[in-house]
Amino acid sequence: MRPIKIIRKYNKFALGSCLFCMGNTQVLCNATIQQSQPPHLKGTNSGWITAEYFMLPQSSSQQRNPRQQQLTSGRTKEISRIIGRSLRAVVDLNLLGPNTIIIDCDVLQADGGTRTAAINGAFVALYELCTKLIKDNVLSTNPIKKFLGSISVGIVNGKKVVDLCQQEDNNAEVDMVVVMTEDKELVELQYTAEKKLYDLKILPQLIDIAWDNISKIISLQKNLLFSTKNTISYK
Repeated sequence: MRPIKIIRKYNKFALGSCLFCMGNTQVLCNATIQQSQPPHLKGTNSGWITAEYFMLPQSSSQQRNPRQQQLTSGRTKEISRIIGRSLRAVVDLNLLGPNTIIIDCDVLQADGGTRTAAINGAFVALYELCTKLIKDNVLSTNPIKKFLGSISVGIVNGKKVVDLCQQEDNNAEVDMVVVMTEDKELVELQYTAEKKLYDLKILPQLIDIAWDNISKIISLQKNLLFSTKNTISYK
């Protein structure tokens, strides 16, 4: 796993904020709350969590990607949904009341693993937000049931690799994104054979590698959020 750095309270004005860095990938996550509900929850006391993922136009080494082009990108929408789904899986939405929490995940610098970094950072920002809402008596109980982490695993030149950078991702025979809870429960699994097919028996091996590293990420999250410090690093 690449070096990790987590900085919470990164944005002065957001109630929950986190800069999550994995290697050269940097994602800024801000959490806000609105007194509104999506249409399918009208008439209930349940809340909702949604996410918006976006990459700065020159966040990667590739040619500038115009903002308008990204707004209509299927990839952008897909990753936004993955982040929202992952967070909702570990939150009791009934404890949010008729409110919607929005997590904005902006990729400042991209070198592979932007969606996993976004999920990890989004969780920290969400936890920060909920802590502030409890302190301000907006919420009576923390709605977060479990901690959450995410990592990528792949096979590059026949070797298992965790937390792929962009170059490794470009050459991967298999690429997989895993999201799990602190109790080793599977939240999201995306497996793609890029250049070579493998037997099903490879899947448990990759998941075990993912868990070994996700557990480290969750430990970092806990060590940061249960302390008074604003920054924590790995490696």
